[in-house]
Amino acid sequence: MKDLPVPEPGIPDHRSPTRYLLWLVRVQRRSVTGVAVLGTLFFLSQALMPAVIGRAIDAGVAAGDTGALLRWAGALAALGVVQMVSSVTRHRLAVFNWLSATYRTFQLVTRQTTRLGATLPKRLTAGEVVSVGISDVARIGDVLDILGRGTGSVVAIVVVAALLLATSWPLGLVVLIGVPLILALAAPLLRPYERREDAHRELVSELNSTATDLVAGLRVLRGVGGEGLFAGRYARRSQDVRRAGVRVAWAESRISGAEVLLPGLLVALVTWLGAHFAQDGKITIGQLVAFYGYAVFLVDPLRTIGEMAQKFTKGRVAAGRVCRLLAVEPEIVHTGTRPVDGPAELVDAASGLVVRPGRVTAVAAADPRDAAALADRLGRYAEGDVTYDGVPLAEVADVRSRVLVAVNEDRLFSGPLLGTLAPPSGVETAVEASVEAAVDTAVDTAVDAAAAGDVVEATGLDGHVAEAGREFSGGQRQRLRLVRALAADPDVLVLVEPTSAVDAHTEAAIAERLGRVRAGRTTVIATTSPLVLDHADHVAFVEHGEVVAEGTHRGLLDTEPRYAAVVTRGAT
Repeated sequence: MKDLPVPEPGIPDHRSPTRYLLWLVRVQRRSVTGVAVLGTLFFLSQALMPAVIGRAIDAGVAAGDTGALLRWAGALAALGVVQMVSSVTRHRLAVFNWLSATYRTFQLVTRQTTRLGATLPKRLTAGEVVSVGISDVARIGDVLDILGRGTGSVVAIVVVAALLLATSWPLGLVVLIGVPLILALAAPLLRPYERREDAHRELVSELNSTATDLVAGLRVLRGVGGEGLFAGRYARRSQDVRRAGVRVAWAESRISGAEVLLPGLLVALVTWLGAHFAQDGKITIGQLVAFYGYAVFLVDPLRTIGEMAQKFTKGRVAAGRVCRLLAVEPEIVHTGTRPVDGPAELVDAASGLVVRPGRVTAVAAADPRDAAALADRLGRYAEGDVTYDGVPLAEVADVRSRVLVAVNEDRLFSGPLLGTLAPPSGVETAVEASVEAAVDTAVDTAVDAAAAGDVVEATGLDGHVAEAGREFSGGQRQRLRLVRALAADPDVLVLVEPTSAVDAHTEAAIAERLGRVRAGRTTVIATTSPLVLDHADHVAFVEHGEVVAEGTHRGLLDTEPRYAAVVTRGAT
């Protein structure tokens, strides 16, 4: 078998849930075909056993022929060996199919979430993404798992019907008519089941989103006394999920009951007719035993078909959620190829901001949303008329490596602290002593500039960072994020409120060191902190989305009352 996961999951057909499932079958066609063949052998070996037993009774026991009895007993043993081997092999291959479909879907979801970047939280909730990654991928795997047994069940039913027709056409007709009738009677139960399952999945997503928000903001909630309020909201939504789950279980129980009742009625009818035919001499005792064996055997493939219908229903619901995620397009798709040499002027036409190269430019906005929107345009996370050295930013090559936007929503990654702080390229290429020394120097310099020496010393560069850096306080996480941004050393660094969570003493140290560590590079800081603004080379005051005043911090304090009101937290 191939190693999992595969290096390249492929390009999925996500136009509809059914198309996506069929695409998975196509890309895994060899193993799916293998499972179908083995599933057919597994069920056929069982389907032929009643016929062999019937022949052993008629040709061996009733006729008193020991040799015939031994031959048919040998045939029965051979069928048992085929059943055993095909069962074990089919199960192994079915598990491979399940894992392959699950891993492949998970790879596609991961690739898509990475591709979407900043678009993802705007279009999908965290709970929905969590639900797709945890439960939906597994239900899609179930569809690939059931295909082998489902195919074998259909073939086995056809073979049994043919054997019955060859022996007694009335009994064969009963099976040929009865099986489609059973499926037709069970079909109406699937539609409400699918609707309830879909509604249940939506509620689970909402509950996961609530749990994610609750955990992420637990420290703040405790500080403002809102922990009980949000816990109560979670409890209410949890009860909604429970009630929806009960409705799904009720629909599923009706399907499960139909899987037992309807095939059981068919078995009873075949057995009753067979007994009457044997009593009238139309069939032999061996054939009667075989007919009973057929009837008992048919319960399993018919239930398997019902199980396949359930798993396909759940799989379609899960695939629909995956397709919705895969269909989301990034708000910004960067395809620029024009190179720009060295530090250059960055201009945002919408606000009128001009960022001179090699300087620290501070942006003080009356409305924080204006500062955030400006940062998004400068980093090309939102469309805008922005030029870099006179070239539209949309056409500039390697924008993501040239312009780095660091915000307080950025996450710290789990793993060694050095891996979180060091530039990605430095971690990947730090195999030579000179490269490793350069990476260490860049990190050390950034740690000093961000006044994060105490945090790094307490943890150690080799120390393990938990998911999202939850062991650190808000101010410590903010300083570590600043270290990571400074160590990357981009041509243009855009910082959004980089000192909002630190104390005044630490903020003063950071403000004093930022300009020194960024000497020769372009830095934009969106902030209203007087300490940071006082150390900037140039300050732009933004009101209603436009630059309305420029100069130094002290100069603007004397000449622009609105600026003074904003940065001193006064009233306008």
